[in-house]
Amino acid sequence: MTSIDLNADLGEGMGTDEDLLAIVSSASIACGGHAGDAPTIRHILKICKGRGVRAGAHPGYADPKRFGRFRVVMPLDQLLGQIRSQLFLVRFIADEVGVPLSYVKLHGALANQTAEELAFAVGIFSTIQAMNPKMAVLALDNSQQVRAAKAVGMPLIREAYADRAYTAEGLLVPRNQEGAVLHDTDAVIERCLRLAQKGELVAIDGTVLKSSARSICLHGDTPGAIDLAREVRDALEGEGIEITAEPPEPPTA
Repeated sequence: MTSIDLNADLGEGMGTDEDLLAIVSSASIACGGHAGDAPTIRHILKICKGRGVRAGAHPGYADPKRFGRFRVVMPLDQLLGQIRSQLFLVRFIADEVGVPLSYVKLHGALANQTAEELAFAVGIFSTIQAMNPKMAVLALDNSQQVRAAKAVGMPLIREAYADRAYTAEGLLVPRNQEGAVLHDTDAVIERCLRLAQKGELVAIDGTVLKSSARSICLHGDTPGAIDLAREVRDALEGEGIEITAEPPEPPTA
């Protein structure tokens, strides 16, 4: 049976967390950078534990006023310190609740920058690996994140986005460009089915991209997000595709 993971970014104050946790198989939890606080993290982790949802950390630029969606120029050591602080917080609470943290997924501008810049991504991932050598990274497939994860020897979960447009190079279309976010339910469902069944994505210019992604990100911060997430899951399961947390690819020897 074909299977695929559904993940969502949670703890970002959207009011959709509990509904999404009934739909997804992996939860990327904001940990105090762009969003998130200790009580919210603890609440989500407890639900993950009760429902068997895989938990991951979702750090980003510590810039909550702009939701971590803009690149911030700072010394690398300062940025790495922000990431460590966020991971320490979520790891402390996860240990307290008794839930393993399985992966890290970078947020917003930090994710986009690491998807584009290999050396930058290697620096970020090396820091994360030093904190926990077994931690996987949920990475945008076909981006520099994948290459960096392999370079530093991190387990890898390849990700694609249900509702974000792609460039012909396989990167996400910037949110300030028209058509960057897909709102048509049928188009989103078609994309998810095509990815799961054929390993293909269609870029904004019509280019067909090959993808090995086995995790699909469902956003919770767009209008109608819960209904859309349910419809995506129902459509996948209706085609006999199992929704489950896909195990990471092991580090390259």
